[in-house]
Amino acid sequence: MRVLLDTNIIIHREAAKVRNEGIGILFNWLDKLQATKCIHPLSVTELEKHTDPSTVRTMSIKIASYNMLKTQAPFEGEVSRISKLMDKTANDITDSKLLAEVFHGRIDFLISEDKHIHRKAGMLNISEKVYKIDSFLEKVTAEHPELVNYKVLAVKKQHFGDIDLSDCFFDSFRVDYHGFDNWFKRKSDEIAYVCYQNDVLSAFLFLKVEGQDENYADIVPVFTKKKRLKIGTFKVTSNGYKLGERFLKIIFDNAYIQRVTEIYVTIFNKTAEQKRLISLLEDWGFKHHGCKTTPTGDEAVYVRIFDRNEGVNIGDPKLTYPFLSRTSKFYMVAIYPAYHSELFPDSILNTESPANFVENQPHRNALSKVFITRSHDKSFQSGDIVLFYRTGDTDPKVHSSVVTTIGVIESVVTDIRDEAHFIEICRKRSVFTDDELRKHWNYHPYNRPFVVNFLYVASLPKRPNLKWLLDNGAMTSIADVPRGFKEFPRESFDLITKYAYKK
Repeated sequence: MRVLLDTNIIIHREAAKVRNEGIGILFNWLDKLQATKCIHPLSVTELEKHTDPSTVRTMSIKIASYNMLKTQAPFEGEVSRISKLMDKTANDITDSKLLAEVFHGRIDFLISEDKHIHRKAGMLNISEKVYKIDSFLEKVTAEHPELVNYKVLAVKKQHFGDIDLSDCFFDSFRVDYHGFDNWFKRKSDEIAYVCYQNDVLSAFLFLKVEGQDENYADIVPVFTKKKRLKIGTFKVTSNGYKLGERFLKIIFDNAYIQRVTEIYVTIFNKTAEQKRLISLLEDWGFKHHGCKTTPTGDEAVYVRIFDRNEGVNIGDPKLTYPFLSRTSKFYMVAIYPAYHSELFPDSILNTESPANFVENQPHRNALSKVFITRSHDKSFQSGDIVLFYRTGDTDPKVHSSVVTTIGVIESVVTDIRDEAHFIEICRKRSVFTDDELRKHWNYHPYNRPFVVNFLYVASLPKRPNLKWLLDNGAMTSIADVPRGFKEFPRESFDLITKYAYKK
């Protein structure tokens, strides 16, 4: 495997002070896979122009550990056309020449944190070979479970005072915020959400509810009076396990429980790690509002409207997650017990052991998931609501078959080219291994499966079983039990959710 590393990856790896902990995990995986770590001659030229003299000196010594490309791919045809259309600077053209190596098949993968590179890769139809650090880690983690020798522990709450402040995880905060250690110590009795990997802190989240009288004089434009949830401190190390989405679920759950109408975060936009977090927030509906003045510089302010009355985006449910549209259709779909808690660890039954579902697979943490089906009904679309029905595993089935989870459909993929394409679109968010996906694809050559991308919304606090569904009119007969996706009337959905959330 030949992997070309963009300049920004090399800088973060070899700089005197590492600001992106995910780099170490990335290079550890490249070594495990015995990948050839390639560097483009133009990247070396870029590195020599770096503004930090110590970085340049370090690079000149360490560059020999990479495989320098001896020749360069042709810069012509479609690559040249896209470059002329998109590139404005010499660095942009360099990026396009890196993409040419992928386009012409000279290297297997390109890893870069640059948004423009990924945008151009999409235009060249080579996105499946161009990765960010996190997405590459997701890929190799899913493809090579035999090489995963550690587990990611479940997210837990912990008092500030019980967290090791000297951990290098907090170094980036110390750089960005004067007096960070003192601030942290004053929070000793408050709660943060944390996640450890091999006893090393991998993620940290602190949330604060603010009332309508909060002073926002240092934010421009000044906020209007609202009840808000502030994402006070948020950092997730890249590790391929979708922890960012897992923590977003915690943020949205808190916003819903606290009945706020807006969520906001202030964040610097300097490092690759910060840019990646901003990109994740934007994907889920956060928009740039303005800036906040601090002693160490201006932070960008991003805001997420969290008001059901503002409407629901049916075309892109992420933007208004977790709110659901009352005008959407409702479906129920069956899922076998063997896959249920793998896909929905938060919907685990009382009869199952949480120890069996430690979040060491990307699909367990992801809010965006895939469901593979051969359903005859394919009329569902973005914004439609799905209830997941866990089929019974003990007799009588009317007692052990239960509705557990709510999801909302993001998209439906029916134009799947071949087996490789099927595996590619399922791999990172499915419970199945590659071999299992191949079996699904080839099980019935004349009735290939298709893919439903959906967002996990909620686990029902009370789970109605099949007997309850029949006794209370949510199903009229056993014939209503879903085998594929089965549309249900709104009245059935209302009956189920009213029962599930009744105190």
